Amino acid sequence: MRLVPALLLLLPAFAVAAMPTPFDVRAAWQPSEARLLDRNGVALDSVRVDLKARRGNWVSLADISPALGVAVLQAEDQRFMQHGGIDLRAAGQAAWDNLFRQRPRGASTITMQLAGLLDAELRAAKDGRSWMQKFDQVLAAREIEAGWSKQQILEAYLNLVTFRGELQGVGAASRALFNKAPSGLDGTESAILAALLRAPSAAPKAVARRACQLAKELKLPGDCTAVEWRAAVALARPAPAAQANTPPALRRLLGNAGSGVRTTLDARVQAAALDALRRHVRELAERNVGDGAVVVIDNASGELLAYVANTGKGEVDGVAAPRQAGSTLKPFLYQLALERRLLTAASLLDDSPVDIALGGASYVPQNYDRAFRGYASVRTSLASSLNVPAVRTLLLAGGERFHERLRALGIGTLSEDADFYGPSLALGSSDVTLLELSNAYRTLANGGRQGTPTLRPRAKEPLIRLLDPAATFVIGDILADRGARSPTFGLRSDLATAYWSAVKTGTSKDMRDNWCIGYTDRYTVGVWVGNFNGQPMWDVSGVSGAAPVWRDVMDFLHRDRPGRQAAAPAGVVRKAVSYQPAHEPAREEWFLRGTETALVEAVPAARRSPRIVYPVDGSIVAVDPDIPDGVERVLFQAQGAGEHRWRLDGKDVGLASNPLAWHPAVGEHRLELVDGSGKAVSTSRFEVRGN
Repeated sequence: MRLVPALLLLLPAFAVAAMPTPFDVRAAWQPSEARLLDRNGVALDSVRVDLKARRGNWVSLADISPALGVAVLQAEDQRFMQHGGIDLRAAGQAAWDNLFRQRPRGASTITMQLAGLLDAELRAAKDGRSWMQKFDQVLAAREIEAGWSKQQILEAYLNLVTFRGELQGVGAASRALFNKAPSGLDGTESAILAALLRAPSAAPKAVARRACQLAKELKLPGDCTAVEWRAAVALARPAPAAQANTPPALRRLLGNAGSGVRTTLDARVQAAALDALRRHVRELAERNVGDGAVVVIDNASGELLAYVANTGKGEVDGVAAPRQAGSTLKPFLYQLALERRLLTAASLLDDSPVDIALGGASYVPQNYDRAFRGYASVRTSLASSLNVPAVRTLLLAGGERFHERLRALGIGTLSEDADFYGPSLALGSSDVTLLELSNAYRTLANGGRQGTPTLRPRAKEPLIRLLDPAATFVIGDILADRGARSPTFGLRSDLATAYWSAVKTGTSKDMRDNWCIGYTDRYTVGVWVGNFNGQPMWDVSGVSGAAPVWRDVMDFLHRDRPGRQAAAPAGVVRKAVSYQPAHEPAREEWFLRGTETALVEAVPAARRSPRIVYPVDGSIVAVDPDIPDGVERVLFQAQGAGEHRWRLDGKDVGLASNPLAWHPAVGEHRLELVDGSGKAVSTSRFEVRGN
């Protein structure tokens, strides 16, 4: 810069615009990254939101290596501690050099440079500053010196100045060029940073030459070769990669650059969940398992304590991605059946092959192990995740009602109507997200009271009563029963915690999705493992895939206090029950008051009360346009029919002792099972929809 006329230096100290205070400058500083904080203020992650410059946190002078201060003063302002903002000796020398030397020399002090950093009007254009800008810069420097200490001036300068490219401030420059905090800079690194100040965009060799000269002036050990090598390495270091692992749900919480957004997450729980997921996914790599996700919800508040969207690879958010539910929806189906008092936990269900007519096709559900047990109680059927009893329960409880219940529980991915899913909805043919499914289980954990999960701290949320607390309690007791679970999973597995916990696994078609969702009195934990690209896993079930992760996270959460079962609510009673024949051992069982029984008898088919099995009352049957009209049929089925007959819309259509294949007609229909006197003993109203 050319010399400011001496006359300007004698003018009173006033400026066109008042300079900010050190407090104002520091308060206005914003890093280029928004930080994600846990509930205790611990930084979890950061996302760069200002792409114009890279800035770190403000660094106080006490946290900057003294070597850098010495190097910067030597390079930029050797009489910084003596002058009052304008160095008259440097100005005179600059004037002489500008007149008699080919290479002009500037006389800007650090204080004058700081004035230019603080006021955009004082910054030099491509062709330099005008005389008026120089005048204002001198006045601004004098004002800064009058109100700031030397330490405050140097601290602000080192934080505001651009060292190279987009690197603004010593925090960003030190980490980007040397991968260390400013407090750890040595003499050579400080000389390189100071050499960049005069020409931030200079070629590496030019920076190295100036750094070498500075090193000689500072009498640093070593020769120029070492300085040049370290400068070349630093300036060739690639820019830090942009953060890509923060899931969209968390990224949306981040505000403007530099903002620290406090979440409900707990850094310790988040780290434990991520570690458990990574470890077990690595162990399952040989079985073609590559991805996973985990959520942890505080039951009382709905606050998310962990939100692990993936194992750290890529940007897919496994917590929010829809995946096929598998058997994880069964607890809500049985809860509905118990709530409607259609079944009890002791009720026997027929676990034998069933062929359900769907238009002109058949739906034939099978159990996970391809075996059938003849009869199984509701307790055993749910805990051991038997498929055939679940489908029979859906036909009993009603597909429409179950679909409505899932929607009420917050499963928003059920985009189609109940008829679209059909009986397979009992086995989780629909898509769900890990967060929605886990929060639905939280409703079970809270005795049927529903709330919404949150990542942001909030006032206490009032929970809404959605499920019958008595039926919900019985479902939780079943999901915690390792004995009832043993026919499928054995007595010893990762589902069997040392404390009270209720848990359910699920595996989708072709082993593309593994789930394990469970809860204690305090927490609900949901885990999904699989592959984001949809590839199937190899011989991996929920108990071998997701359950180990679930168990590790649950154990971490309960390291200080074990989980406890909630007290039985009003409306449930415990009663001894036995079976005739002895399909299951006698035991103590929970019943909804008024449904208790001491004996459960499996009635032979010939002695069963006559009733319509299919279509269930209230069913909606859809005509499939892909099935030729001449072959599409709906199969009427009854139990204990004997000599009873079918009556459809008032007309006799045949004997009911065997299933009847009926050609569907669009509209509403009334199907009756009538005895020999013409009296209806069972009625089903259903509707056929189609073109």
